[in-house]
Amino acid sequence: MDSIWTRDVRMSKFPPLEGDARTDVLIVGGGIAGVLCAHCLHQAGVDCLLVEGDRIGSGVTLGTTAKITAQHGLMAGRLIAALGQDRARLYVGANLEAVEEYRRLCAGLECGFQEAESFVYSRDDRELIEREVADLHRLGCPASFQRELELPFPVAGAARVPGQARFHPLKFLKEISRGLNIREGTFVRSVERAAGGLMARTDRGTVTADRVVVATHFPFLDRRGGYFLKMYQERSYVLALRGAEPVEGMYRDADEKGLSVRSAGEYLLLGGGGHRTGKPTGGWRPLREAAHRWWPGAETEDFWATQDCMTLDGVPYVGSYGRRTERLYVITGFRKWGMTSAMAAAQVLTAQLTGREHPAQGLFSPQRHVPIPALAANGMEAAADFAFPTFHRCPHLGCALRWNRAEHTWDCPCHGSRFTRDGRLLDGPAQEGL
Repeated sequence: MDSIWTRDVRMSKFPPLEGDARTDVLIVGGGIAGVLCAHCLHQAGVDCLLVEGDRIGSGVTLGTTAKITAQHGLMAGRLIAALGQDRARLYVGANLEAVEEYRRLCAGLECGFQEAESFVYSRDDRELIEREVADLHRLGCPASFQRELELPFPVAGAARVPGQARFHPLKFLKEISRGLNIREGTFVRSVERAAGGLMARTDRGTVTADRVVVATHFPFLDRRGGYFLKMYQERSYVLALRGAEPVEGMYRDADEKGLSVRSAGEYLLLGGGGHRTGKPTGGWRPLREAAHRWWPGAETEDFWATQDCMTLDGVPYVGSYGRRTERLYVITGFRKWGMTSAMAAAQVLTAQLTGREHPAQGLFSPQRHVPIPALAANGMEAAADFAFPTFHRCPHLGCALRWNRAEHTWDCPCHGSRFTRDGRLLDGPAQEGL
């Protein structure tokens, strides 16, 4: 279970925190979102420090298929229905701006950046795709209908968005982290109020800051913000095939259970199999069956899984952590589109932290209204899993853990924490092992 991204890059090492420190902005979490936020703040002249419990890019960022696109699956009609056309345009606009910022930033970096068209296809529903193309136009996203694709199976049609891209995420992180104030191997245990600001307690000292940004994938401060109620996590799976015919575009099935396809150098990446963390799964089996059927001459070189935070209305949470948490901010909830959404989040939050207004600031606000039916359904799902009788309980909020046969881990279906067979913590929001 190794991601191909680790094969051809040696990440820079940063020292751990040694004793206490002081900074204007502390960023907790060294994934793509945290590093981009640190980069944007550094460019704006803000004194900031990023701390990461392990190594930068060693968490969920490793599992990405690294598509840089504002086309987040079959999204346009759903966004219009959930947000209204004006707010949906803000969402699309923020992500199109993020794609352009990547293009500008990557122009001088050795990170494998390549222009690519993005496609959402349907195997059997042409009208669905035609409506999506029309809705994308309503939201200011250039799109067209395309009937024939380079995929080995027939489709009814696809929504094509030009001018998108793909890259090597770890090479990108290595490049933009140069010159940033980063401390690895420094695990933050808590964030508390302090004179004139906030204080983060780590296992290597304390950091006092005017403001703190939590970019830890799933927010780890449980008593603020209610993220355990308004988010859940999903697992999904990736195969890296060698010997498959490469594709020029980036593809995503309109059906959530369908395939994601893109080339990455000598490999063809197949993604899919998404399910709520802790629920029964076929793991990589459906992907292997698809590979055997449609790319029969290819061999599986690597395979891995990843995990994504899912918001209830399809929009990330970027901004003030809670209603009564001055100086504390959060970035989370990218719903499987973390590359583009992380850049959009960094731009929105940098504007806030430097006293400027961003057009999408209200849209991404963690204090926005969340539909009551969705909140109730997510709460009932968690309550049912909490009541499930089992000896193994999650140290986060006490939910029953389920054995993941595909990955040989203990997974929490309530909020997505994961543990090895012997109880070592793999994924939060839990802060400790079993």
